[in-house]
Amino acid sequence: MKIQIANRQTKFRIQRHKIRGTVSNILKILDCMDKEISIVFTDDKTIKEINKQYLGRNKTTNVISFSLQEGEYGDINRQVLGDIVISVETAQKDARKGNFTLEQEINFLLIHGILHLLGYNHEKTSRQEATKMKIKEKELFNIINRCKNVSI
Repeated sequence: MKIQIANRQTKFRIQRHKIRGTVSNILKILDCMDKEISIVFTDDKTIKEINKQYLGRNKTTNVISFSLQEGEYGDINRQVLGDIVISVETAQKDARKGNFTLEQEINFLLIHGILHLLGYNHEKTSRQEATKMKIKEKELFNIINRCKNVSI
């Protein structure tokens, strides 16, 4: 399992060893220990630019996933899942709104991003598929945070 982590923002401290441990646990639970993934932590300005350039959405967001398992070249290297970009600024705002810690919110965004890389979807899909993703997110969130009473 190869996990690359880049911190390209300066407002919040990112503990790479904790992130690496969380991602490792998520991948183990999902039986993806042989996979590679990269995670970039950034700010709102940068994620807005990425969102506009690649998804045509001129707004900030909390997480964007770029799967390398999909599309015309998706089967070139099945070990590489893809990239996850997280805005730590938006994660902090979302954490406050949801009454979570920043660490819990980042854990959720890692789960959400990894599920997208594995083909789960909640946008432009059936209600059943969106529900399937939400249930899996909640299951993983509760396992990772060891807090069964927290709901997402």
